[in-house]
Amino acid sequence: MRRVRRHHRKSQPNNSLGKAAELSVDDHTVSVAMIQALIPLGLRAVEEALQQEVTQLAGARYAREDGRPDVVRWGQQRGSVFLADQKLPVQVPRVRDRRAGRELALATYQQLQTPRAMDVGLFRRVLGGLSCREYRQAAEAVPEAFGLAKSSVSRRFGQVTALTLQALQERRLDDAEWLVLVLDGKTFATDAIVIALGVTSLGEKRILGVVQTGTENQRVCAAFLQELVERGFAQSGRLLVVLDGAKGLRAAVSTVFGARAEVQRCQWHKRENVVSYLPKSEQMPWRRKLQTAYAHPTYATAKRALSRLERELTLRNASAATSLREGLEETLTLHRLGVFPALGRSLKTTNLLENVMARVEERTARVDHWRTSDQKLRWCAAALFAVEAQFRRIKNFDKLILLERALQSNIKPTIRDAA
Repeated sequence: MRRVRRHHRKSQPNNSLGKAAELSVDDHTVSVAMIQALIPLGLRAVEEALQQEVTQLAGARYAREDGRPDVVRWGQQRGSVFLADQKLPVQVPRVRDRRAGRELALATYQQLQTPRAMDVGLFRRVLGGLSCREYRQAAEAVPEAFGLAKSSVSRRFGQVTALTLQALQERRLDDAEWLVLVLDGKTFATDAIVIALGVTSLGEKRILGVVQTGTENQRVCAAFLQELVERGFAQSGRLLVVLDGAKGLRAAVSTVFGARAEVQRCQWHKRENVVSYLPKSEQMPWRRKLQTAYAHPTYATAKRALSRLERELTLRNASAATSLREGLEETLTLHRLGVFPALGRSLKTTNLLENVMARVEERTARVDHWRTSDQKLRWCAAALFAVEAQFRRIKNFDKLILLERALQSNIKPTIRDAA
């Protein structure tokens, strides 16, 4: 389980040439991040500013006596505005002076017709990770960078992330054929947030949902998985579930999916658990031994290699040998199904989800204090949606048909094969 931690920047040497080169890279990075993360906030601010000016010109909507009988709302039309240097389409409200027989121009809209140079330093502060103490001041600076009047962007950000969380937790999952479920937890302060990631038969990845819990306990995780099923996830057919060694998650999978689920225990977690019982001087050699054993392409050869290591560990460290024996068969599920050479790189560990959580951490690492429970979920959901937009299909996705066939046939090894 990954923990949110703070990163402290080291002082950099005063090198003007290096800074200029770095700035050119950062300009592009900030521009892309702005489109992905800040443009929705900017567009909401534009809409509110335009509507506010319309109200000033034509009065409140449906007001009968507002002292402006000749100035009326006149529908809307398609237009575009520049937020920083990005041109974006918007719906522009229209106002008409009936007495003069002409349309009144909106000053706000005219001001947004010219691209503005980005304040790179400002966007870096906003996007680089905000602490709760600094958030309000930085959020209020976003409209300023977009060329808008200051307003309560912090409130709008809360509303947007709340809607994002709701969309993540309620979207239907019955629009795809699911083959793989990856489960893992991430720690935010004293709470664990369990994240579920699904892989379709076409190799596409999607965040399925999140649940907040004190620990990865069976009751909470089972309720979470059942809720995924009710939203349409893998309601029928067999499934490969990839997870670490957490007993609560494993028990929850058995409770909800039963015999329909084949469980692949993360080989990385198993290896690290085993070597943790050994002296540091011996850990690296044993990592290599275990990795070499797991790299065998077939179930029989991998199981024989691991059995030899187990016997060797029994003489060297009985606790390490016990750790290796615990759940060993489930670390070889891909081998048993006959798909390890084709899909082992993507599915032998929980790395599909670990990589996602590392990118979530980039967006939340500087948070020193989480004020409320919903704040953790909202920030996590917003970060997950941003990361999901950049997902690619898994490696060797065209080989997933082999996994589908293996799951359907429910391959089981014989004792003689593994001897």
